[in-house]
Amino acid sequence: MANLIGDSADAALPGVKGENTAGDGVTGTSNTGYAVHGISQTGYGVLGESQGSGVVGKSTGWFGVVGMSDTGSGVYGEATGSGVIGKSKTWHGTAGFSDSTTGGAGLYGEATGPGVIGVSKTWHGIYGETPSTTGGAGVWGEHKGAGSGVVGVSQGGAGVYGKGGRVAGFFEGKVEVKGDLDVTGDIRLANADCAEDFDIADASSVEPGTVMVLGQEGALHASQQPYDKRVAGVISGAGAYKPGIVLDQQPARPDRLPVALLGKVYCKADAQNAPIEVGDLLTTSSLPGHAMKAAEPLKAFGAVIGKALRPLREGQGLIPILIALQ
Repeated sequence: MANLIGDSADAALPGVKGENTAGDGVTGTSNTGYAVHGISQTGYGVLGESQGSGVVGKSTGWFGVVGMSDTGSGVYGEATGSGVIGKSKTWHGTAGFSDSTTGGAGLYGEATGPGVIGVSKTWHGIYGETPSTTGGAGVWGEHKGAGSGVVGVSQGGAGVYGKGGRVAGFFEGKVEVKGDLDVTGDIRLANADCAEDFDIADASSVEPGTVMVLGQEGALHASQQPYDKRVAGVISGAGAYKPGIVLDQQPARPDRLPVALLGKVYCKADAQNAPIEVGDLLTTSSLPGHAMKAAEPLKAFGAVIGKALRPLREGQGLIPILIALQ
């Protein structure tokens, strides 16, 4: 039987309220059940306000703090330090479960320090689970400053482990990896070509799709003459094709541009000497930065850019080509 029961039907009055200017407002101790158990239909099951820890739960056999809610957060922590801290020697340091099917979080923490901290010696430091079918998060972390929303650190295992029926992880934005990346499956890239950054002479005036040749000083220049054996590739990014991967990127170097070396790329083409048909070998043209049909095979040896994937019967234009330097 419970030693203390509090019941209230008034939204302004808590079922149990404890105030202490020096110690704990409410303390609960249990050897087998919940130390403190709060249930609410509309407000907080348990609400703690303090300049130290708002709510602290310790248990030798089960959860230190349990929160359940039909409409809000099961456990919610807001503080200038840690919003929620969970420590466990045998089970979950902090666990959040949500039955929401519309996107509710199993565990949510908001703070100017860490929103949620979980520490465990044998199990999950933080564990979140939700049956949502519309995109709810088992664990949600948000940082409004320059820090990390969620941090995972492990001495011997995985800092963060993800397993999903469709995807194990989803990232929206840039992803940085400091270290090796091991992949046992396929790598699928949505974009078209394999490019590499090169030093470009007069880079600000060079457009995507421009045919480039090697310069004596090491930088690439737009091609100027037909059948030029110095041809190096085509500036990537024209038309609908963007580089799938870019090698040798160097930050803060506006004089470098990605040059397509393999794959599909849109290229400036010139058909004034001969119409270009699908499958024609292409070489450099006398029109700066343009490719033309390689009508003379002997002269084209060593100066071929690739093969045309679309025809160009007259004039100049952008056409997709398959890069194949030879």
